[in-house]
Amino acid sequence: MAAEPAGTLPLHSEQNIVASRQMVRTLCQDLKLSLVDQTKMITAASELSRNTLIHGGGGTMRWEFVERNGRRGLQLHFEDQGPGIADLALALTDGWTSGSGMGLGLPGSKRLVNDFDLHTVPGQGTRVSITKWK
Repeated sequence: MAAEPAGTLPLHSEQNIVASRQMVRTLCQDLKLSLVDQTKMITAASELSRNTLIHGGGGTMRWEFVERNGRRGLQLHFEDQGPGIADLALALTDGWTSGSGMGLGLPGSKRLVNDFDLHTVPGQGTRVSITKWK
C-alpha cells in the first residue's frame, strides 16, 4: 500500500497514535528505508505522537517526502496548540521524564533521526519536525 507523498493525520486519541505508527511504517517502506531505520523513525514518531496528545492536548502529524543534495527523506511534523514547553533545556535533558510515554523523551527521539527541529512558545504550542534520510 503506497501512501500519499504528503498528508496529515489527527492526534486526538490513542487510536490516532496507533494510526500514526502504521502510516509512518508505510511511508518508511515506500522510501525503502532499512528495517533498522524504519524502526527508529516509527519509535520517534510514536513518542512524538504521544507527546502531542498527552502534553499538547492533541494536534496533528503532517508528513512529506523531501529531497536534498540528491538524497530522499521522510519528514514528519508534530504540531499542537497546547501550553508549549516551559523549560526547553530541561525537556531536552537525557533522563528527564514527565512520567508518561516510553521514557525516550525528546532527546531520545532526537537521537533516532537525522534532523530534529523543535519550536515552542509557552501558551501557544509546540512544533517538532524530524527527518530520516535514505
